Amino acid sequence: MAPRANWKGFLRLSLVTCPIALFPATSESDKIRFNQINKNTGHRIKYAKVDAETGEEVEREDIVKGYKVDTDTYIQVSDDELDNIALESTHTIDIDEFVPREEIDNRFLIRPYYIVPDGKVGHDAYAVIRETIRSMNMMALGRIVLTNREHIIALEPLEKGLMGTLLRFPYEVRDESEYFDDIKDVKVTKEMLDLARHIVESKAADFDPKHFEDHYEAALADLIERKRSGEKIKAPAAPRESGNVINLMDALRESLKGNAKSARRPVKTQARTARKPARSKARTRKAS
Repeated sequence: MAPRANWKGFLRLSLVTCPIALFPATSESDKIRFNQINKNTGHRIKYAKVDAETGEEVEREDIVKGYKVDTDTYIQVSDDELDNIALESTHTIDIDEFVPREEIDNRFLIRPYYIVPDGKVGHDAYAVIRETIRSMNMMALGRIVLTNREHIIALEPLEKGLMGTLLRFPYEVRDESEYFDDIKDVKVTKEMLDLARHIVESKAADFDPKHFEDHYEAALADLIERKRSGEKIKAPAAPRESGNVINLMDALRESLKGNAKSARRPVKTQARTARKPARSKARTRKAS
């Protein structure tokens, strides 16, 4: 089943406009997720929205948004009032400027989307915008409204299409000096650096996400299957902690020896896929 578009509207570069649709480029729907249940009955936990003062449950139609201005004072804002805030980016991504990709700090990157033409018309204009961005070897910056909030979106060509990445605003990125100022200035010797460089070179590879394996997800799937089969799960023994002070040079040399030995052994190139625990249709319907 094809995914639903998160957003539909128009992409505009000056007078060139085309209808587009945005689709999430990533998904976590295949991850194992847990529900909260009552351990005594096995029933799902149901959450109710209640008035903080009276303790009474509040109907959905009586719940509105509020902005806290004082300890117990809120300004109510209705959905209609939010809809009346006129933002052109609600329906149009207007390309404002072009910037070199290397100038975008990775801390500002949030989430990628695939941007495709919406419908049979507009493919020519879409191709013009895509190839213009590609020929300049830059990223196009525009604005988009998602879930009632405006975001900056950076567009770049990706094969036949466009990928748009939401960017954070400056106030959302913390100043690194608050964390790095207390790091000591340490003199790294050439011998240490050479040893560390040899370790890195022995582990050098081409980036290939097909080799990634989610070990925790695989362990979760295995745990659930074992519990379904009635196996009693025993807690593993706590790992022993070494109190020895490790000499950094010795550690680097031993690491280099270990890498040399492992390099002689064949390396698995295909990641093991975590097998999902089987779920009955009835249980799936109940969980949803």
